[in-house]
Amino acid sequence: MEDIISVLTTTIRVSTPLILACLAGLYSERSGIVDIGLEGKLLGSAFGAAVVASVTGNVWLGLMAGIGVSLMFSAVHGLASINFRGNQIISGVALNFLASGLTVFLGAAWFGRGGNTPALSGGARFYGIELPFARELAGVPVIGPIYSGLLSGHTILTYLAFLAVPLTAWVLWRTRFGLRLRAVGENPKALDTAGMSVSFLRYKALAITAVLVGTGGAYLSTAQAASFSREMSSGRGYIALAALIFAKWRPYPALGACLLFGFLEAMQYRLQGVELPLIGAVPTQAMQALPYVLTILLLAGFVGRAIAPKAAGQPYVKER
Repeated sequence: MEDIISVLTTTIRVSTPLILACLAGLYSERSGIVDIGLEGKLLGSAFGAAVVASVTGNVWLGLMAGIGVSLMFSAVHGLASINFRGNQIISGVALNFLASGLTVFLGAAWFGRGGNTPALSGGARFYGIELPFARELAGVPVIGPIYSGLLSGHTILTYLAFLAVPLTAWVLWRTRFGLRLRAVGENPKALDTAGMSVSFLRYKALAITAVLVGTGGAYLSTAQAASFSREMSSGRGYIALAALIFAKWRPYPALGACLLFGFLEAMQYRLQGVELPLIGAVPTQAMQALPYVLTILLLAGFVGRAIAPKAAGQPYVKER
């Protein structure tokens, strides 16, 4: 039971940035904007959050800085994709390269640690929250370990990430804004004919995307870890996109896909060096490759069957 709870707890923790990035991509792609730059936004916001939290000693200012960095990246992506009608894939890849190089350069210039930031402690990072009666219920069979070990002890950003899933489902399928957002990703001309601004709606979607992925990046450096390290996003932005495609652009299946990736990453930590029958010790490299192998398999098996929003990746030209 302890082993199961340990693996599931790790699954929840490592899934948090994936869930936030995946929901971020859901908003942008439902509006017709393909955001390959999720990886760069995760990395940039992780760096911004760690830097400001380290300098000020305030993790909330770090979170705001991380979201601010992500908003700037989204503004650049929106300018290139919406105003200049550029190729959205190229714009996103360019942002990823920019974040990868800029974080290392600025980190080395400011802190002289090879692109890393100083370790965070005290009020400069997020800590786990103990839910009410977690200690009292810890000794209760079955319920105690699940409540006190699995559900309790996570940071506030983890709880917000899981709450964001039903909130996203409600916003996109139960509100007027969500209806318009999905419409602009399917048939922007019809929305334009009704007198609504396609560009404004898409910028709104990119702003929501930036807040979500910026929170995910801040989680990486101020909650999951205690500092920023170079390339610490480790492809999570791409994995979030794969989960989004696998989930067919729906929030609850996206949550399940992210938890699946998180479970594989948790098993990677658990099985390193473990002796298995007929196999022997599992190579560390093989376990580290598991989430990425699953990404390839899912994309190869489902990308042809998943139908993206019709206007995704297509710049809208207003007819005069």
